[in-house]
Amino acid sequence: MNLIYFVLRSSWGMVAIAIVTGFISGGSSAGLIALISTAASRSASQPLTTIAWGFAGLALVTLVTSIVSQVMLIRLSQSAILQLRMRLSRQVLSTQLSHLEQLGNSRVLATLTEDVQAVADAVYQIPFLCINLAIVLGCVTYITWLSWLVLLMVCGLSVVAIASCQWLLNRGEKFLALAREDEDQLFKHLGIISQGIKELKLHYKRREVFLEKQLQATATKFRRHNVHGLTLFAATSSWGQLVFFFALGFVLFALPHFLPINPQTLSGYILTFTYLMLPMDNIISKLPVLSKASIALQKIESLGLSLASRAEVSTVPSAINTTWQCLELVSVTHTYHTDIQDSNFSFGPVDLTFSPQELVFIVGGNGSGKSTLAKLITGLYIPEAGKILFNGELITEQNREWYRQHFSVVFSDFFLFEELLGLEKIDLDTQAQEYLKLLQLDHKVKIENGKLSTTNLSQGQRKRLALLTAYLEDRPIYLFDEWAADQDPVFKEIFYTQLLPKLRHQGKTVLAITHDDRYFHLADRIIKLDYGKLDFDQKN
Repeated sequence: MNLIYFVLRSSWGMVAIAIVTGFISGGSSAGLIALISTAASRSASQPLTTIAWGFAGLALVTLVTSIVSQVMLIRLSQSAILQLRMRLSRQVLSTQLSHLEQLGNSRVLATLTEDVQAVADAVYQIPFLCINLAIVLGCVTYITWLSWLVLLMVCGLSVVAIASCQWLLNRGEKFLALAREDEDQLFKHLGIISQGIKELKLHYKRREVFLEKQLQATATKFRRHNVHGLTLFAATSSWGQLVFFFALGFVLFALPHFLPINPQTLSGYILTFTYLMLPMDNIISKLPVLSKASIALQKIESLGLSLASRAEVSTVPSAINTTWQCLELVSVTHTYHTDIQDSNFSFGPVDLTFSPQELVFIVGGNGSGKSTLAKLITGLYIPEAGKILFNGELITEQNREWYRQHFSVVFSDFFLFEELLGLEKIDLDTQAQEYLKLLQLDHKVKIENGKLSTTNLSQGQRKRLALLTAYLEDRPIYLFDEWAADQDPVFKEIFYTQLLPKLRHQGKTVLAITHDDRYFHLADRIIKLDYGKLDFDQKN
């Protein structure tokens, strides 16, 4: 039902047309069986012309309605999946960064990939399920026309079969739900393989412990729950076939002893039951796919509700203020919440003021809160207490998107895009090529139509490409998080003594998180943090 409702939300009108044509196709297929039974049991003197024309007409209706139903539902289902992917992606991007960090990348990635694909696989089966259901209903209607007593027998068997199958399905679905929970953890471990490949290769015992006690344990648990769940579904399929064969055997061997049935009617029963085997088997075989989709939809809805609970207001930002005068943080605080009660880290309260054309170094030990301060300044973290004022204007949900557009940032864990997305300048390639020379990358990277020829470089060179993007953004405030940490001594010197002062001379405010104390004298002032508190704000 959740799956049907999911598709109906896209376009209930198209779904209704597709389902109606599907049922017409299935009903026509059942009608063909009735005609075949009639033709087989007719006397030699009865002409075949009328039956033949009826057969041809029903065959044509079956073909046309089947194609129409499948094409419409396939197009509709794929549109629904596209909308689902885009809705989830937009929800992720509009959710507070701190909440996404709490959820974890593995959960979000598993939902965007595995869960969406599970729904897509199930939605693709809907047209065929509708046709098979229609065939079953049509055949049941034909059986009713032959004898309502046989229908009562079929209904009785159906109640027994459905009740027993439902019990097996419920147990199987519980195991598949457990397997889906295991999958989040499995994604986390698989991410460790790609992210920690060098460390795992260099340490044999660490690699073996990770493989056997973490990855294999999780994968084994995932496999066990999947095996139990799918085994129960397989048992359901086999049990359903057994009940069906029992019904066929009852009609063939027992029913003639209770009811006076002529050979023609009996052959109609047998032909109808035999024809029903394929659509019934198709329906039962798709139950695991539908159950997985139901679980996936629950996970998607759960993630969607979680994301919606911490969603930011979506606004289209107006033009940035290049002539700003003052940025203030007033008693700003932030807390990292964890599952362990006594391990929460509190940052602040912090009071800071920044002015245009200022070079500020942010220093402190590891875990002192430097990156947290950077995310608060740039509006990525929302203060739990206190306020941020930009030119005297309070930053709220309504203008936070606009406020963020004033910053060009290169974080320590930066992501490098292969294209200069969102930068629409007439001479973009020319400007980018000039900056490549400045960053000493023009011999390795070329830019054509806003696309980098390669990003397969060393970490230090990749950071220079990230700096290139920041230059091209040309925003009033620049923030660099340990940018020089991966640079060679020569370019580190260039960064501190040439690039940063040049940005300041261009009227930019530059905030640099750094440990390079030999360059502290170049800053207009130094902000030092210690365990989430402001140690001092010193002017040079």
